[in-house]
Amino acid sequence: MSTQVRVALLIAGAFVIAIGGLLFWAGRDDAAEPGSDAPGGAADPRLVREDSRIMGEEGSSDVVLVEFLDFECEACGAAYPIIEDLREEYAGEVTFVARYFPLPGHFNSERAARAVESAARQGKFEEMYQRMFETQSSWGEQQEPLDDLFREYAVEIGLDMDQYDADYASDEVADRVQRDVADGTDLGVQGTPTFYLNGELFEPTSAEDFNTAIDDALNQ
Repeated sequence: MSTQVRVALLIAGAFVIAIGGLLFWAGRDDAAEPGSDAPGGAADPRLVREDSRIMGEEGSSDVVLVEFLDFECEACGAAYPIIEDLREEYAGEVTFVARYFPLPGHFNSERAARAVESAARQGKFEEMYQRMFETQSSWGEQQEPLDDLFREYAVEIGLDMDQYDADYASDEVADRVQRDVADGTDLGVQGTPTFYLNGELFEPTSAEDFNTAIDDALNQ
């Protein structure tokens, strides 16, 4: 296991605790209602849409890990290095899908999601996705709009700024983010990060849980 994952394990406890705190903070129900809200398996369109953002290349297997995430969420920030390591380890085998789920308690999370989606429309989803998490500690939890900061990130990763500005301010991009939120809400997602592995809710408590579950799925 890489050094990156070992470091991430040191914050695994905070990762789990933060998830619980975010569930409370978000003001949502403690549990999803049973029945129609439950995922209908790996083919459930609420998990992966045609325009869902795939990180890297689509895997050769049928194994798909979906994450509903919030770029301002500390637990998502703790999960980020684990997911990056998994993407490297299972590159070409597993498909990793990111779904936007900005929480209402985070002042700039919806803005961050729009910035990432705007970058994605210029083929630079991963660059902005990574920039958000790698700088999260410097901008997270601030109670003032950070549109200008996110625009600086867009400049740094080499986006066409006229297009970025138009996309960032557009109803189309805002609606695209909210479609992910609607899917997550319909599935019963209450906090972030929330993972689904092959259509089933997956609740890891350590980095090793990811490897174990993915290896089991690949061997089925």
